[in-house]
Amino acid sequence: MNGPLPPAPAPVAVPARSLLRLESLGMRGIKLGLEAIDALCERLGRPERAAPSILIAGTNGKGSTAATLAAIAHAAGKLCGLYTSPHLESVCERVRIGPDDVSPEALDAALEEVFSAADRAPAIPVTYFEAVTAAAFVMFRDAHLDLAVLEVGLGGRLDATNVTPASVSVVTSIGFDHMADLGETLPQIAREKAGVFRYGRPALALAADLTARAALEEAASAVGARYHDARREITVEVNRVGISGTEFHLTTPLIRARLATPLAGAHQAWNAALAIRAVELCPEVFGAVEPEIFANGLSSVRWAGRLERLQMPGGRVVLLDGCHNPEGAEAIARFLDESGLAGRVSLVFGAMADKDVEGIAAVLFPKAAEVFLVAAAPPRGATPEELERRAGRFAKSVRLEPDVDAALASLASLEIGAASASGEKESAPIIVAGSLYLVGEARARLRAVGGGG
Repeated sequence: MNGPLPPAPAPVAVPARSLLRLESLGMRGIKLGLEAIDALCERLGRPERAAPSILIAGTNGKGSTAATLAAIAHAAGKLCGLYTSPHLESVCERVRIGPDDVSPEALDAALEEVFSAADRAPAIPVTYFEAVTAAAFVMFRDAHLDLAVLEVGLGGRLDATNVTPASVSVVTSIGFDHMADLGETLPQIAREKAGVFRYGRPALALAADLTARAALEEAASAVGARYHDARREITVEVNRVGISGTEFHLTTPLIRARLATPLAGAHQAWNAALAIRAVELCPEVFGAVEPEIFANGLSSVRWAGRLERLQMPGGRVVLLDGCHNPEGAEAIARFLDESGLAGRVSLVFGAMADKDVEGIAAVLFPKAAEVFLVAAAPPRGATPEELERRAGRFAKSVRLEPDVDAALASLASLEIGAASASGEKESAPIIVAGSLYLVGEARARLRAVGGGG
């Protein structure tokens, strides 16, 4: 397709009283602490204890690891619940039972129970995240799960998900993000994330920085957890990286296998490896798992907004990735180098003003042929002009557009010229990256106009 994108169909509203109340709480408010969620779970009859759980924290990679682990559980014949955050288009994305997102009606009913408990005297004031977390616990209890996999929202020690007993705890990575809440140094951040470790239970961690690794191991020892350093126990050899996924050889203490994940990037091989090792450390749920179960689980993973492949209506590939910190940007940059796409892609970028825009741009912008700077979600989103002032110097070519829709429309119209040239630009993908809110906007837009993967 050439020219502007067609108009998107109007969204269909779902009248639901508790969902409307949830939206009134505001998605972006943060209140760290376990007092409210613990009191709420007590009133609800402790639904977070109804099934064994695996808790996954980390700066980056925790959502991909959680989704992979849930897919393996499904392949192994287990009824698994998955709780993640944030969502991209619908809050229902945050909760899956089996392979499917819960329905708006089911979430609304669970929220009704949550708000009813919270409103009893003395009232318990809850945040958006606490309400959805408690609703997930309620739905998981009612589904009689074999396993619940929960992604930590922020940090670990004081995150609402940390009320779960956690049969296995995982930390995927340690990097600089949310420093005002978690600490200014990697060891400080590591100790906050290590708050998910449990006495007598496996604590699996992956961290590149030596000081962060030491802090994780010390925290595990202090709480009496059984510490497992992924870099000592796992070997990952990446064989192929491309838009369609990642192939790798994996060696753990229990298996040696050649595997593939549809998630793109060498970092996704490590996320898959962590999920597999977590399964191995949870024999009370899984028993002995054969490599073909791991292969089948990995093949069915779906995880939106992390180098997720969609298409423009005319066929040009769009990759969506919420790389909201320098570590995430480095993962995309490595993917572009490994897949041969560095210097060829068009990048649409927007970010929250309080993020390390300069750190992200220094890594990512030089890998693109052109960069379109757009506004992310107000009021925290940086304007295109602010992004240019802070990071435009890192790009080969910069264009400012008011929003992601305008940027995609411009790129659609540019394909007219590309078709008569060498064809290289037409075949190279567009990457929409930065804020997850921006990625959600782009995803909704592309899906609405029929640009499926």
